[in-house]
Amino acid sequence: MPPSPASGGLLWGLVGVIAFSFSIPLTRVAVAGGGLPPLFVGAGRAVVAAALAGFALIITRQALPRGTQWIRVALVASGVVIGFPVLTSFALTSATASHGAVVIALLPVATAVVAVRRGGERPPLRFWLAAVAGALAAVAFAVIQGGGIGSLQLSDLLLFGAVVAAAVGYAEGGLLSRELGAWQTISWALIVAFPVMLVLTACSARGGLHSTANGWLAFVYLGVVSMYLGFFAWYRGLAIGPMTTVSQVQLAQPVFGIAWAALLLGEHIGWSTIIGGLAVIACAVLAVRTRTVRPTSARTRATRDG
Repeated sequence: MPPSPASGGLLWGLVGVIAFSFSIPLTRVAVAGGGLPPLFVGAGRAVVAAALAGFALIITRQALPRGTQWIRVALVASGVVIGFPVLTSFALTSATASHGAVVIALLPVATAVVAVRRGGERPPLRFWLAAVAGALAAVAFAVIQGGGIGSLQLSDLLLFGAVVAAAVGYAEGGLLSRELGAWQTISWALIVAFPVMLVLTACSARGGLHSTANGWLAFVYLGVVSMYLGFFAWYRGLAIGPMTTVSQVQLAQPVFGIAWAALLLGEHIGWSTIIGGLAVIACAVLAVRTRTVRPTSARTRATRDG
């Protein structure tokens, strides 16, 4: 039996999640280990990605977005090009990479909520039960690792803000990818955000930039993969959809992220982290196995990448 479109969306989504799962620990490497200014890391990686995007759009002679598509591209840019990278960069100057990865586990349910509002998908009750259970497990993780509810810091607020920004950018980008194509959507979003990010990058670099080799390598990965190539797969997966289902693949991201934090940064992983990670993965499996009703008016051509 040939694979269903939904399974194709899940596979593409998983590829994107694996690419993104290095973002939190490598941001930590760049800003805490490498000493690069957080604003430079958050904005500069978008400048690197925008240069690649501009080159790709020019050599393939892509048509410009039309009418209200520009507004939607700007919304994607504000969420995933500006909001998420900048907020997480500042948060990870003090928060550990493993803690940041756990808070970001709220992103799947947040993306699902936005997808329902924007895309008209109708997930069943058991989907929401699994998604909310995963979100609660992530919140419990954040509280335990932070030492309790009373010890929540400014970094947590920045991470929660990053979750909201990314959820809006992911859902809108998934819808727009059905019209413009997956890589075209993130490319145009990067171009729209380029002037702002270039100014922020220049301002953050005025005092000079000094970093380790690992810090610069981490920055290159964030610009090339986390900010650009990873979205090729992620937006294609969301476009195939259903977005509410594919978004739950992100629940695996904190598990990957914590593993990379242990391998790359030597951060300790206790039994509570392992058990919690398995619980989050179980919730993700339950969520993606539910059947979501698609809106009858939605366009089904999901992967126009030519």
